[in-house]
Amino acid sequence: MRNESIPYKIYLSESEMPTAWYNLRADMKNKPAPLLNPGTHQPMQAEELAGVFCDELVKQELDNDTAYFDIPEEIRDFYKMFRPSPLIRAYRLEEKLGTPAKIYYKFEGNNTSGSHKLNSAIAQAYYAKKQGLKGVTTETGAGQWGTALSMACAYLDLDCKVYMVKCSYEQKPFRREVMRTYGASVTPSPSMETEVGKKILAEHPGTTGSLGCAISEAVEKAVTSEGYRYVLGSVLSQVLLHQSVIGLEAKTALDKYGIKPDIIIGCAGGGSNLGGLIAPFMGEKLRGEADYRFIAVEPASCPSLTRGVYAYDFCDTGMVCPLAKMYTLGSDFIPSANHAGGLRYHGMSSVLSQLYDDGLMEAVSVKQSEVFEAAEYFARTEGILPAPESSHAIRTAIDEAVKCKETGEEKTILFGLTGTGYFDMVAYEKFHDGKMEDYIPTDAELKISRDKLPKIDV
Repeated sequence: MRNESIPYKIYLSESEMPTAWYNLRADMKNKPAPLLNPGTHQPMQAEELAGVFCDELVKQELDNDTAYFDIPEEIRDFYKMFRPSPLIRAYRLEEKLGTPAKIYYKFEGNNTSGSHKLNSAIAQAYYAKKQGLKGVTTETGAGQWGTALSMACAYLDLDCKVYMVKCSYEQKPFRREVMRTYGASVTPSPSMETEVGKKILAEHPGTTGSLGCAISEAVEKAVTSEGYRYVLGSVLSQVLLHQSVIGLEAKTALDKYGIKPDIIIGCAGGGSNLGGLIAPFMGEKLRGEADYRFIAVEPASCPSLTRGVYAYDFCDTGMVCPLAKMYTLGSDFIPSANHAGGLRYHGMSSVLSQLYDDGLMEAVSVKQSEVFEAAEYFARTEGILPAPESSHAIRTAIDEAVKCKETGEEKTILFGLTGTGYFDMVAYEKFHDGKMEDYIPTDAELKISRDKLPKIDV
């Protein structure tokens, strides 16, 4: 039954928007392990990273101690085009499920890119422009990040070169065309444009690609092109920092009505959405001020947390990027082309990996047919067509609400709705036509890529 004192949508005013990003690492007792130089296996220094990333982003990446970074006014002005984003009470979903649970979701799809990715895209593009660069290079999986970055670069008059995972490039031509509309060049990866792309194609003929492959190509293009730097849409600590606006806004909205979530759920590929959503709540937990249950939801076809190993690994398939300690399936792992979402990265953010290893966060994996069942159910009750990635969180939120129905517990659930699924209709079509496959890698298949992990003595 609807509580008339709590609206369907809780909106914040512009004056209530965060003025600083929150750096979760500052409150972590066990800091994430440092990035390592792939040649020397020593911690990466700022001058080494500066050849790949923008200078200001390098500072953010390496800073484990500063709790808050001021958001530049220019970025806040850009945010005002689509932020603050609404926090929505899922009254219809609760009623349909017949659950005593209270369900809230933070909706990040109210912008042309259709996802939360724009929060970090504009920040990274801003620092590239401020540094006087010509442009940036990047990779994209399902296309949300590439779309967001192309928008940000168009706004700031920067060139944008995108390497898009080949299976997504072919499955999602309209996402590709949105990027091109905003001026980006889009190349299916792996390609013959780069030396690392040629090498990957030689070793994996006919491969449909992976985020690890696309990262390798984008990095090579950046370091061989004068006036360019590489930017990344997930995984890195700087990205989780920018995405903290999601959690900061969500917490402010909940606090206005005296609401405290018991369970916080997010989809997990590289970690940007999940890390941003949980940041201020996890900070409270780390400081001993409150307790929450955090659940990361990943695809069964690419289960880095639930079936990976916690070890140093390359961030990319071409093995040209720094080594990161993370839960990983191995940089050589290439997910099934049948996987319909963008959660296709072989590893998990070092920040989230450390939190998971410390027992501060749970993880579950779900099959994509179950994900699309939840997506359809949600669309028919809440009226929003969710992205496949977001629907992983929806699946687990529904499962937790059903458990509350069975036990009679009145828990409050918060999950992140990262974006919309209007460019994912090929996947929805496969689901509706009964052609969607639930491919889950075998232990033997995972062992092949895990056995290739670099041997690091640290």
